[in-house]
Amino acid sequence: MSGKIDIDKIAQLARLKLTDAESDRLGGHLEQIIDYIDQLNQLDTSSVEPTSHVLPIHNVFREDKAVKFADDDVDYLAGSPANNQGHYEVPKII
Repeated sequence: MSGKIDIDKIAQLARLKLTDAESDRLGGHLEQIIDYIDQLNQLDTSSVEPTSHVLPIHNVFREDKAVKFADDDVDYLAGSPANNQGHYEVPKII
């Protein structure tokens, strides 16, 4: 790794309050992560074709169809304390 990680600065930017023990533990974890990234950066990937996704992607959306929400307007308004012409009626809030 090229330099010491400033855990206090990272915690400040993330608006975290860390104890000394948490700071030490987090520093160790971050150093391991950065060391691993450095190892990955040393790999020769010149013969690897760039991809946008490692798995083949296909459209998994359902067909867009209009469906009736309820059999009867009374179904979803039955539990409301007040309704007016098929709409919920609530007190005015200003």
